[in-house]
Amino acid sequence: MAKNKLAKFADMASYSNVFQYDYEQLKEKGFPLKGKWHTHFGNDNAIILELGCGKGEYTVGLAKKFPRKNFIGMDIKGARMWTGATQALDEEINNAAFVRTHVELLRHFFEENEVSEIWITFPDPQMKKVNKRLTSTRFMKEYGRVLKEGGIVHLKTDSNFLYRYTQEMILENRLEVLFETDDLYGSNLEDEILGIQTFYEQQWRERGFSIKYTRFICPKNWNWVEPDVEIEKDDYRSFGRNARV
Repeated sequence: MAKNKLAKFADMASYSNVFQYDYEQLKEKGFPLKGKWHTHFGNDNAIILELGCGKGEYTVGLAKKFPRKNFIGMDIKGARMWTGATQALDEEINNAAFVRTHVELLRHFFEENEVSEIWITFPDPQMKKVNKRLTSTRFMKEYGRVLKEGGIVHLKTDSNFLYRYTQEMILENRLEVLFETDDLYGSNLEDEILGIQTFYEQQWRERGFSIKYTRFICPKNWNWVEPDVEIEKDDYRSFGRNARV
């Protein structure tokens, strides 16, 4: 029988690879591993984040492919995160960990220059609320704070709106693009890393939606400028999201 949410939350509270801190705890005591994640992993290897990690497919998949790097999935949805956290424990994937919190609290968990790369995999495009888009300049400023110099941001999305918005943000801020495609699986440029598929990604592909991907450099101490452009909104309803109208 599948576990219900309460059972999953109980598991998560006992997992050695899961960290759950609310804002009041962070404000009162701070996060003990901030700037010291190497003490958890037992090494000084590079740290890669997956923001909005969902079930943790990328966090676990990348950790298995790159045992000499450390991967941390961050999301507020604990019942979903349970899947990846449980798999990592069961398979003894010791270079994977999870943080249950809001992405807005990123700076409370990581010191400046502590992170090498950030993956953003299939976030809600937030078509009405620019400040909630995970590639908005509001969040880019936070990423630049925790990323090392030359740190990379990856975006993988089904949303044409979010992909186009991110392109405009990159253009407005003169960022260095390392790779981009608006049809990953139709481009013959897919590799074994990009080929890791989340649960929802598989369903979107079955519905005939193309997958967009870009990776770019996030500079530090940047004078971020929010793009002032009109972008056509997505005209479909995605899994678990409100209608995009």
